Amino acid sequence: MYLNSPGTENVCMSLNFMGKKLRNHTVAPATKPRAWETTTLSTYTDETVGRANLVRTRAVMPAMEDLPGSVPDLRADTWPCRPCAVHNTHLDQDGDTGKIRVFCRIRPMSRTETARGDSTIVSRLDEYSITVETARGQREFQFDRIFDTKCSQEEVFQDTNSFLYPRLIQSAIDGFNVCIFAYGQTGSGKTFTMVGGKNLKNPGIIPRTFNTIFDIIHENEAKFDIKVSAYMMELYNDRLQDLFVSPAEAFAKRIEMKKDKKGLVFAQGAETKEAASASELFALFEQGCANRHIAATKMNVESSRSHLIIGIMMESRNLTNGSVCYGKLSLVDLAGSERAAKTGAKDSQLKEANSINKSLSALGDVISALSSEQQHVPYRNNKLTQAMQDSLGGNAKTLMFVNISPSDCNVEETLTSLMYATRVKAITNNAQRNMDSKEIAQLKEMIVKLRSGQPVEEEEV
Repeated sequence: MYLNSPGTENVCMSLNFMGKKLRNHTVAPATKPRAWETTTLSTYTDETVGRANLVRTRAVMPAMEDLPGSVPDLRADTWPCRPCAVHNTHLDQDGDTGKIRVFCRIRPMSRTETARGDSTIVSRLDEYSITVETARGQREFQFDRIFDTKCSQEEVFQDTNSFLYPRLIQSAIDGFNVCIFAYGQTGSGKTFTMVGGKNLKNPGIIPRTFNTIFDIIHENEAKFDIKVSAYMMELYNDRLQDLFVSPAEAFAKRIEMKKDKKGLVFAQGAETKEAASASELFALFEQGCANRHIAATKMNVESSRSHLIIGIMMESRNLTNGSVCYGKLSLVDLAGSERAAKTGAKDSQLKEANSINKSLSALGDVISALSSEQQHVPYRNNKLTQAMQDSLGGNAKTLMFVNISPSDCNVEETLTSLMYATRVKAITNNAQRNMDSKEIAQLKEMIVKLRSGQPVEEEEV
């Protein structure tokens, strides 16, 4: 750490503060809020690579008066902070604004892997780092958060909830486009993380989200009138199918992904249903899950044979000034990449696997183009990339879960997933709020009424 005070020389100080070694954030008493919840300052030492990250200083910044034992005139701001896992706060520094957040979750060894005598090759070093033992030596990866095999669904949600997740949901209600998606090989625990266990026991991110949405709505019902609607579909064998209708109706329907003038992607032709409570939204979700394609393979007893895409639209009207915000929360459970030799897929399952791998390959091409800042990004090469266009390199606030297996028999797939997620971390989105003034909102309502043949009152004109 460097000091830049009037009348003094720049001095390199030890990163031991009041007898405590600093790592990742400023040491504070357990009874106080964490550093990133109260200040923009964060100093840490990366012990893994054995070097201290330098902190830029500005003489114009106000002194930190509440830091125990602080040196007078100590003025510093972060450059850059690692990790920055909070949206819509002053921790989103210029060097980190808009970056996609990536959380990694390691599933436990399966009964088959344990019975076979497989060894564990993945280790969690700390909250942000993991290592993988490979034939060429140990590889280390760093993400915004690491969840090991001991973490329960509740712990994952609570930990996510404490640092990032409620702000993401609040952002969607406030008029931002938000996306949370899970990626990993087949059988790595994506659906368990996003949806939950069999018969929706141990609920995952998606069902827990419903309660959070309506908790926020109820807390703000005196100030805002918020309407919630949703669509739910799957990408199965290169075809988008509506999960809110019967399979026969879904097969007859044609759904296309379109973009509005603000760059927001929506599903044209998909059934959109309103929900007035968390229980209503959950009932719609259960209905959709019942229509989703799943099958048993050698790698997974309940393998998803399609990509699940849920869109929750929220229209929030400010009761004070009449302004209206339009937000969308996209929840995506991607099907896992497969190797036919491992899964034993044949006939129709082999066709499904080929379709899944094709779409994931297209998604990989998009991520590669975005992370290397290429001018052309091949979104239109696949319906999956079209559906996620505003979430990757678009105007969304995005969180990715990368799910991995700890078994040595899956080392290649695990490394591929982690390298894939590392590239995603490099993508920058440009999140923008979708809001109309009172006058614009009234004009839009009038247009809708006129198009539907409804009368328009003189007071509205």
